[in-house]
Amino acid sequence: MNAIDCLLSGLIDYAGLYPPASLDMQTAARNYLAYRKNGYSALLGRFIVDGSRLPELREVVGDAIADMPLSVIASSVTDVSNIAQFRKDGFHVESIEMKPGGLDEIGLKTAWRPPEITTLYFEVPMMPLDVEVLTSIRMVSARVKIRTGGITAAGFPSSAGIAAMLTAMAGRDLEFKATAGLHHPIRGCHPFTYKPDSETGMMHGFLNLFLAATDVYFGGTEERAQQILDEEDAEAFRMTADTIGWRSLQWSTEQLRTVRGEFAMSFGSCSFVEPIQGLERMGWL
Repeated sequence: MNAIDCLLSGLIDYAGLYPPASLDMQTAARNYLAYRKNGYSALLGRFIVDGSRLPELREVVGDAIADMPLSVIASSVTDVSNIAQFRKDGFHVESIEMKPGGLDEIGLKTAWRPPEITTLYFEVPMMPLDVEVLTSIRMVSARVKIRTGGITAAGFPSSAGIAAMLTAMAGRDLEFKATAGLHHPIRGCHPFTYKPDSETGMMHGFLNLFLAATDVYFGGTEERAQQILDEEDAEAFRMTADTIGWRSLQWSTEQLRTVRGEFAMSFGSCSFVEPIQGLERMGWL
């Protein structure tokens, strides 16, 4: 694969069930199965679904459930413990995502993870940064989920907060995924929802995020990560067959492959189309 392929492979977990899209199950599942067959299927990751809605998903898609790699959001220990049975019934569950109620719950909830599910994400707040929580997640061989946006301005963390979190995770060899607000490749001002009267404001770019993560992973500073996250000029980013660069920096195909395999895993988006359209406008697809 060339550099852009390494960066984008399996990058987008489809979260069409969640705001601001908030699609019904039939529409979201139909979209996902169609995306798996289109020309950009290589960018598609998992289908995101609440554990409580797995029976509804099976009812909608039938035997096609085997063609849908899932990341299941568990709201309780019961959800987690039920995952094993769903797998026996043909569900292709690849990962579980949850919020720990506190530091003590990280180990407890991990203990309920079915042995065949090796990937577990804990969503933790970026502000204030709690290094003790990150250390606990690392100790149970789990991953971190960070929230990078929302449907109001208050839902978007600062670039400084994200840069600090990236640095803290890289320093602890913690893999992570991001969710929310990353509909566009480059940071810019956009509507937060699809409503005509939607609030508009600054949204983080997924290229900014994943290239900042790449720089941090290979020894870059927190300050420089923030500069990459704050970049709004698409012309500052460039692509060749073998590299992707930002201003005076560039990262090789091998570096991008490494960071996607060992650190920056994916991001969840309620739209699969918008990120692709943004990359097309940049001439990167």
